[in-house]
Amino acid sequence: MSAAGVVAVAGEALVDIVPAPVAGYHELAPGGSPANTAVGLARLGVPVRMVARLADDLLGRRLRAHLEGNGVDLRHTVAAAEPSSMAVVEVDARGVADYDFRVAGTADWQWRAPELAGVLDDSVVALHSGSLALTTEPGAAVLRDLVRRAAPTTTISYDPNCRPLLMGGDVLAGVHEMVELSDVVKVSSEDLDWLLPGTAYEAVVDDWLARGAAVVAVTLGADGALAGTASGLRTRLPGRPVEVVDTVGAGDTFSAALLAGLHTRGLLGAAAREALRAIASDELDTVLDTAVRAAAITCSRRGADPPTADELTRSGAPGGP
Repeated sequence: MSAAGVVAVAGEALVDIVPAPVAGYHELAPGGSPANTAVGLARLGVPVRMVARLADDLLGRRLRAHLEGNGVDLRHTVAAAEPSSMAVVEVDARGVADYDFRVAGTADWQWRAPELAGVLDDSVVALHSGSLALTTEPGAAVLRDLVRRAAPTTTISYDPNCRPLLMGGDVLAGVHEMVELSDVVKVSSEDLDWLLPGTAYEAVVDDWLARGAAVVAVTLGADGALAGTASGLRTRLPGRPVEVVDTVGAGDTFSAALLAGLHTRGLLGAAAREALRAIASDELDTVLDTAVRAAAITCSRRGADPPTADELTRSGAPGGP
């Protein structure tokens, strides 16, 4: 099958305040889980449309330039009157990132239904979303409705990307609601340790597939990833040794490479839903291994800096994305 169609990514595009190479200093870097995934897809050659609210302030203009510079289609973004969101990022000795957010009243969460008119045209084969955009009101309800409307005609991709500092209430119920709408679910072991403490990751894969997903992948950091499919496949891929600079954007890169691999194989879109559920074992392992390699490359660099298709091919990923 040949790859065709656009992947739409809906959600936040915010600015990370990250540690600079000089101790004691910080710098501004474009971020936000959905925006990072959109950039990762574009760098892997997938036509990608960002559905976001971008402020007309210094940070918003930087975000816009970053997305445009990486080939992300911004024709469906909204020029927002509210200020840009920010995340303060600190990195521990292992390169693991911790986040503190400045998001009250900012642009990303103020969605109104009319702003999403025309987003789901006939060219869109998949809609990816997750993280704060689907949990922060008032816009979360509007974006969740977009996902519901998209589900009959597109592949739905979902990454909970939990941020406990900002996600209050019954988060698990909302996650399960999204899983039931989704075809492809990527979740990290850190997410599951918070959402379902003490539950075996394999049991979560089984449960979420039973709720209707076609593919569920759990990222395990340095230990790689495990995954399952609706047809009964179960697999585990090892991690790739890398000198970790930080883990910022690694999970978003995995999501991008996972979707890029499915896109290349013609497995996105409503017409391919049954083929996705029946993906062959060797194809699934190849797609997952490529996603693990892509995430490892991002971990070897500062900030959310996903690889290009050429970099991924040079890393040894079979056939690139």
